[in-house]
Amino acid sequence: MKNFLVHTDEVKLKMLESINATDIEDLFKQIPQKARMGKLGFENPLSEMEVQKRIKSLAKKNNTDYITFLGAGTYNKFIPACISQVANRFEFLTAYTPYQPEISQGTLQVMYEFQTMICRLTGMDISNATMYDGASACAEAILMAVRISKKDRVLVSDKLNPEYIDVIKTYCHANEIELKIFDKLPEQTSDYACVLVQNPDFYGEIRELKKPDCLLVVCVDISSLGILKPPSDADIVVGDIQPLGIPMSFGGPHAGFIACKEKFMRQIPGRLAGRTIDADGKPAYCLTIQTREQHIKREKATSNICSNQALIGLCATLYLTVMGENGFRQASYLSAKMAHLLSDKLTKKGIKTLNKQFYNEFVIEVENAEKMLLKLKENGIIGGLKLDDNKILIAATEINTEKDIENYIKNI
Repeated sequence: MKNFLVHTDEVKLKMLESINATDIEDLFKQIPQKARMGKLGFENPLSEMEVQKRIKSLAKKNNTDYITFLGAGTYNKFIPACISQVANRFEFLTAYTPYQPEISQGTLQVMYEFQTMICRLTGMDISNATMYDGASACAEAILMAVRISKKDRVLVSDKLNPEYIDVIKTYCHANEIELKIFDKLPEQTSDYACVLVQNPDFYGEIRELKKPDCLLVVCVDISSLGILKPPSDADIVVGDIQPLGIPMSFGGPHAGFIACKEKFMRQIPGRLAGRTIDADGKPAYCLTIQTREQHIKREKATSNICSNQALIGLCATLYLTVMGENGFRQASYLSAKMAHLLSDKLTKKGIKTLNKQFYNEFVIEVENAEKMLLKLKENGIIGGLKLDDNKILIAATEINTEKDIENYIKNI
């Protein structure tokens, strides 16, 4: 039991001395004081019941009732109540990430169904069983393209989510890949491993995709594929699955996906679940491909990604199952409808929308973005993401109502 006893003051002091620290506070000095939570101010001692009451009273000070028009990669989508009920069952919700070959049939079937749904949405042949998030999916797609093409130069659109670009820069630097961020696609692309574009892009604009003379990687808003044509001409399609039944949760956790043409199957990172027939002639599921260093591939692994986001992938699979094809399309339609309605009303108010064509996200130009957003917030509305002093990125989803939009217009 000695491993489970708390450290004595003497042991704590020795541990601190080994890293040249004098007290426990030194461990947190890199965190700005303004970002750290102060003391709760509890009288000592309190019973558990008293502590619960005090915590609840403090929690009520948080304002979580804002009407939100935030987007930029994380969206306020409707989530059917049954999703959490199923996902929180003990068979699925575990501290242990299911990644070994002996995963239960239920978990393997969820992975298989998830992959199938992603392929149907994206028009691709193969999908893996999730990535960490949309950013890592983009970066892994670039590594995948480099392996396929045997070229170490890549082109990435400057209209891609800036956070995704930052992750890509890190991956490219570590793998000695030459990265070029472009505004206008060069005419000559055959010297590059791939071109990576986002559609709709980070600013909401729907762009016509042109097949370059190299591999084409497209990052999509998965919810837009309810009404937009899937990027079937792409070689690799990536994205984030947060819009599929995953709450905003202050920005995470998310999960991503990679889907591709069948001929690139052996280069896809992560793992793939497959369906076969067992000795009794019944359907059975197994991990068919797992090209990672923790298994037999070692230094030949396509990626060092260590796990799939199994629980979030389950939520996405449940969401698509419950919504169905018609429900998913309706949610996409309503998102687009509300965004265009808000854009039209802003235009009538004299505010310019910079997008020519968009799905559910657009950019407006105003005299003072900070002032406008502050006024909206004072009236219970998070009005969008400030891009600079004069531009705001606004997103609408099926959650937003016509009344929400009227309130937005009334309070600007």
